[in-house]
Amino acid sequence: MTKLKRVLGNTSLHAVIIGTVALIAVRATVLPDDPSKKPFLDKTNMDLQIKPGDDFYHYANGTWLKNNPVPAKETRWGSFNELREANSKALKGLLEAAAAKTSGADSIEKRVGDFYAAGMDSITIEKAGHQPIDAELKKIKELKDLKAILHETAAMRINGTSHPMFGFSVDQDRKNPEHLLPQLNQGGISLPDRDYYLKSDPRKVKVQEAYKSYVSTLFKLTGVSAADADKNAEVVFALEKKFAENELPKVEMRDPVKTYNKFSVADLSKTTPLLDWKALFADMKTPGQDSVIVSNPAFFVSLNALLTSTPVADWQVYLQWNVIRSAAPFLSSPFVDATFEFNKVLTGQKAQTPRWERMSGLTDRSIGELLGQLYVAKYFNQQAKVRMDEMIKNLIKAYEIRIQGLDWMTAATKQKAIDKLHALNPKIGYPEKWKTYNGLVINRKTFFQNVRNAATWNYQDMVNQLGKPVDRKRFGMTPPTVNAYYSPELNEIVFPAGILQWPFFDPTADDAVNYGGIGAVIGHEISHGFDDSGSKYDKDGSLRNWWTDEDMQHFKAKTKTLQEQFDAYTVLDTIHVNGKLTMGENIGDLGGLNAAYEAFKMTKQGMSNEKIDGFTPDQRFFLAWAQVWRTNTLPETAAQLILTDNHSPGMYRAIGTPVNMDAWYKAFDIKPGDKLYKKPEDRIRIW
Repeated sequence: MTKLKRVLGNTSLHAVIIGTVALIAVRATVLPDDPSKKPFLDKTNMDLQIKPGDDFYHYANGTWLKNNPVPAKETRWGSFNELREANSKALKGLLEAAAAKTSGADSIEKRVGDFYAAGMDSITIEKAGHQPIDAELKKIKELKDLKAILHETAAMRINGTSHPMFGFSVDQDRKNPEHLLPQLNQGGISLPDRDYYLKSDPRKVKVQEAYKSYVSTLFKLTGVSAADADKNAEVVFALEKKFAENELPKVEMRDPVKTYNKFSVADLSKTTPLLDWKALFADMKTPGQDSVIVSNPAFFVSLNALLTSTPVADWQVYLQWNVIRSAAPFLSSPFVDATFEFNKVLTGQKAQTPRWERMSGLTDRSIGELLGQLYVAKYFNQQAKVRMDEMIKNLIKAYEIRIQGLDWMTAATKQKAIDKLHALNPKIGYPEKWKTYNGLVINRKTFFQNVRNAATWNYQDMVNQLGKPVDRKRFGMTPPTVNAYYSPELNEIVFPAGILQWPFFDPTADDAVNYGGIGAVIGHEISHGFDDSGSKYDKDGSLRNWWTDEDMQHFKAKTKTLQEQFDAYTVLDTIHVNGKLTMGENIGDLGGLNAAYEAFKMTKQGMSNEKIDGFTPDQRFFLAWAQVWRTNTLPETAAQLILTDNHSPGMYRAIGTPVNMDAWYKAFDIKPGDKLYKKPEDRIRIW
């Protein structure tokens, strides 16, 4: 239920749950002794004194929310974070067992274990201090001109140091998805969003001052004098602010048509005389390219001007900052602690995440398909895959029924929508062919170099795709990830092993709970193929209009009302949900839950009225949905996510779709006068 940009080099994956703070994770095999006794919908977590029609979110979750404040090491706490905790412990067990192996040099366990053990070797890391980056900082200080500066930016990408000035990836050509091309994106900033540089409200000013202090502190930790470190901080902020001024807002970057600007390499270079893209692509190990896709061409014109107006000395400071900032989490404790102190201001987090948990996540991000093999072997439930296959087929069938029944779409467009639905490719659990990481050197005595080696390997793996057929077997997420995604260019929905766990899914749960959980996730990912962005791609993954003008106007009118609904939700004092930024996810939720309900009603339980624990099947379906989204969030994090996360907050995901579904009103006897009541004619129906 989320749109995720550039996951493992993919341009536009739409994922079920994501936030800037942390991906949720999985509950592996941490189950009660008798799974049949599991209270899938626990009344003790609810607040039955609240009318569901007044506040369905707190009716479903009120007691749990009161009893589960955000722990000191977290920025928010909800169902997903509980699962993340359980999954982290499961991975910890795997990693510690692997780290205990000292033989079998080329085995998966030994390589994973060495990577993790090196990260846990704090004595060696503390002794090293900032030595691992000294040579890079010295090299940057000796760069003489802009040509050398630009060459160094390419080297920094290749060796996994950082991605200065702009974003770069290898992705499918959206208008010719059988081909892969280099793609250039706006970038250059360190803070989560351009607004942190451009706005002057108290929250932003507080972050700006903390950021400058952070930059200065890290420079001082590398041996720079206090006076020079303060000057460097001003240089970095001023330069990044100029980058921010030339970035498009995230809302505009959601438009796949606006961000599709294809150039010949020669023509692009004419618009940016100081940026010789033929030479830069060769430097970035992608020589011989004749075409490139640019998300925001004006950004690169501005970058060219910035190269002219900014002294080489300032670029040296900027590149050094990129080295220090990206390396800080992997250096000695003063660097790690300074980074955490800044993050406290940005997110409100009170205590640092334990080292083992940070290293577990790093291992997954760096060599996820090695760790993933260990995870799948121990924790993946093959029964889950069988059940998922069945549920996906049911959701596709339900979606087709719903498309056929649309009263706002003509028959011609309906047929093309159904063709796209039938062309959908589901992938479940883990890739058929694992990455081998051949050539990646891992040594349990050289933590920092391991991190760099892994980043270098993954970069090379990305650019190696150029000139080859699109690999449709790849996964854009690692197997332990609790998330799911839709790729418009591949027209595929993908469910890693990690998400096939409670509360999304449990083979022993009743259909109401599973369809309100993983069923809604499946429907959500299908719906991304028909949201305001995914609907611009055809069944083959090509960015091509397949709508009649009349149908598109009807669709836009409906999405506008959905935007207005979410714009009205208040998150924090004067801060509201951004209905435009969250549009794709809100359409995903609306379409997904409706399709999941349609599929649920085809089951034996869905056709009955038999109560379980006092709840009807329909009530259990909607309660399962609402309880998935229970979350307590720190104010600082909530304010950040409104700028950076294209999902609505959990509270409004829990209620934003049900209030548009007639079945919810019937299930809980919602009447006029109840606070959440919407007249039937005002209920939004899209897919």
